[in-house]
Amino acid sequence: KKTPSSSLGKDRADTVIIGGGCVGVSLAYHLAKAGLKDVVLLEKSELTAGSTWHAAGLTTYFHPGINLKQIHSYSIKLYEKLEEETGQAVGFHQPGSIRIASTPTRVDEFKYQMTRVGWHPTEQYLITPEKVQELFPLLNMDKVLAGLYNPGDGHIDPYSLTMALAAGARKYGAQLNYPVEVTNLNCRSDGTWEVETPLGVILAKRIVNTAGFWARDVGKMIGLQHPLIPVHHQYVVTSTIPEVKALKTELPVIRDLEGSYYLRQERDGLLFGPYESEEKMKLQDSWVTNGVPPGFGKELFEPDLDRIMEHIEAAMEMVPILKKADIINTIAGPITYSPDILPMVGPHQGVRNYWVAIGFGYGIIHAGGIGKYLSDWILEGEPPFDLIELDPNRYGKWTTTEFTAAKARESYGFNNIVGYPKEERFAGRPTERTSGLYDLLKSKCSMGFHAGWEQPHWFYKPGDETGYKPSFRRTNWFDPVGREYKQVMEKVGVIDLSPFGKFKVKGTDSVKLLDHLFANVVPKVGSTNISHMLTPRGKVYAELTVSQLHPGEFMLVTGSGSELHDLRWIEEKVMSGGYKVEIENITDEMGVLGVAGPYARQVLQKLTNEDLSDGSFKFLQSRHLKLSDIATTAIRISYTGELGWELYHRKEDSVALYSAIMEAGQKEGIDNFGTYALNALRLEKGFRAWGAEMNCDTNPLEAGLEYFVRLNKPADFTGKQALKQIKEKGLKRRLVYLTLETDDVDPEGNESVWHNGKVIGNTTSGSFSYSAHRSLAFAYVPTELSKVGQKLEVELLGKNYPATVIQEPLVLTEPTRTRLQRKGESPKM
Repeated sequence: KKTPSSSLGKDRADTVIIGGGCVGVSLAYHLAKAGLKDVVLLEKSELTAGSTWHAAGLTTYFHPGINLKQIHSYSIKLYEKLEEETGQAVGFHQPGSIRIASTPTRVDEFKYQMTRVGWHPTEQYLITPEKVQELFPLLNMDKVLAGLYNPGDGHIDPYSLTMALAAGARKYGAQLNYPVEVTNLNCRSDGTWEVETPLGVILAKRIVNTAGFWARDVGKMIGLQHPLIPVHHQYVVTSTIPEVKALKTELPVIRDLEGSYYLRQERDGLLFGPYESEEKMKLQDSWVTNGVPPGFGKELFEPDLDRIMEHIEAAMEMVPILKKADIINTIAGPITYSPDILPMVGPHQGVRNYWVAIGFGYGIIHAGGIGKYLSDWILEGEPPFDLIELDPNRYGKWTTTEFTAAKARESYGFNNIVGYPKEERFAGRPTERTSGLYDLLKSKCSMGFHAGWEQPHWFYKPGDETGYKPSFRRTNWFDPVGREYKQVMEKVGVIDLSPFGKFKVKGTDSVKLLDHLFANVVPKVGSTNISHMLTPRGKVYAELTVSQLHPGEFMLVTGSGSELHDLRWIEEKVMSGGYKVEIENITDEMGVLGVAGPYARQVLQKLTNEDLSDGSFKFLQSRHLKLSDIATTAIRISYTGELGWELYHRKEDSVALYSAIMEAGQKEGIDNFGTYALNALRLEKGFRAWGAEMNCDTNPLEAGLEYFVRLNKPADFTGKQALKQIKEKGLKRRLVYLTLETDDVDPEGNESVWHNGKVIGNTTSGSFSYSAHRSLAFAYVPTELSKVGQKLEVELLGKNYPATVIQEPLVLTEPTRTRLQRKGESPKM
């Protein structure tokens, strides 16, 4: 045991924050302000060293995501009042910003973004070229078709911002130590940490890695490979330009998306920062392999104007006065990128009490909001709202350095690319994480990327327009998906579901653990159910299927994107509750095939002697089966809502099992289907999806999940008390089921829902219904507007379409149809 040292002023801390850039200092400020005692921040050189001090400091309300807008919004509101609170000037300018559309597709993208802002308090407007010119009189208007305008946007001085947050942090009692380098991290058996420094050791309840481009080196101390890579970002500053100097008001920030750069006023000149293409941009790969050079703090890279020439030319065309301007300064500094440019924020799976806030490509705008978000999560034990897209556990062992580098190049080069619905990006693929069927299927279908896996979205037939053709409207996959839909409804289809997250849980306390974790009852041996893990506040943290395969031995299955997100939560509960269980993550070893449709039983029966009849193998039963001599765990369940089984098997048996099923189904006309058809099928059956209809922003009652929540079960499951209160108070909003009358566009989710000229809610997911021949969506609306028959409107691409709340589901599930037939009623299909 290391003896704690007092030469740091403290030998114990609740939270030790490693790294004194704007993100780390913001977290220290927020934790201390919320009243947490013993917050210590350690910085190896000086505050703002690294990426913070040389940042261009842009602040914007705009974000294409949903909840990240809340982070941006909080940051801006905080920066507006920081000077008053701390007495430190922050150099905050808010001249607004305009994103410029110079192609018709961009105008569609802006309309797509506008429908996602309606149910957020962010001020954002789609403006005409005339208005663009009025706000930025120095533009060449030849190509400008529209602008997306955020009046509250601007830029802030990163150094001053950090110093103001530091002053605030100290004022509320946090201790900021520098220069103090962390030399080693040691996790003790009780989950606390020994943080070693040249000045001695601090014992900490938890540590937070906010070390910027040193975050990898900190991660390595505890055996983690954080997928981060430093990118060379350049921006140039001009000398005084007479036309700029003559202006009465500061110019708004411009983002020319086709030219791929931002441009803003800097004193009486301009500051211009481009994002180079994948081929031209530069990564600092050596830091990844050999670590950051010791002593690198406030250094810069050698600038390279040749790399950014095409962007400079585009900017000169858009803002002609640039042609006469002199460049007085070129900054080329390191910015850390994760594979998808989004940061990694939150507790990390596989290590106790280790949190991260790393990988910030846009640290300045994120710093304020992330400091608050993480501080709330640390103090409350659950996130204040859902930010699954920032979950550090979205990456795993499959995220190699090669993958990270390829993705960072792509993400940097694609910084201003059009953001389509159902977007796919192809760099770094496939990873090592391919299902057993990948080689067999890859040429036959359009693949999607899910947590490292390749999974078929839709399959090609002769005459189809193949490939990935993104669009805001119906595109090349629309008819093929209808064909696959029909295949499953009328015959039988096979789908590769291998990306599911799969865990084995066993041990003396397994039943007790699951009873505490889940709101549903624990299924009996040989049975399966759908169960939800709730947060203490009664939000839906996760949805899994739970099967008890043998007494006390369970298989838990979750969506591909939730694998480590859910595993971390379960492991945390096991540790804090002292449960005697073993948990094994079997995601990569197990393949999964879904077989669904009216002939599913007929086909599978040919491959086994076990009786698959309805009387013998009921809905939601699970058992071990040999199919064509291949060992499988078969569960009678299907997200299509049709007769079907999920077949879990060793990944190395996937090809043999798939081939046997395909062979056996020749007479029945068996065929493949993909996840797009699966989505259309589940929506028609009224099945909710985690991450859309439910997440950490929703409770299970408003999401219509009462059936799976057993408030009367004896176990005091997590979230039970909160849910009782929610039920007593009554719900303010409900999930409703809508049909829409549209033309060539379908809802995706997150669109604004209107009533009487006001935005009253939002869609959560949607698709075309191939049975009703109209669009279908789930949406949250106020309870008083949730009755069947209620007329509403849904905004799609700048137009409001009539929508009606209908009785769900649109199509009854196969088990329900069978039950009604037995009673002699004729079910609606």
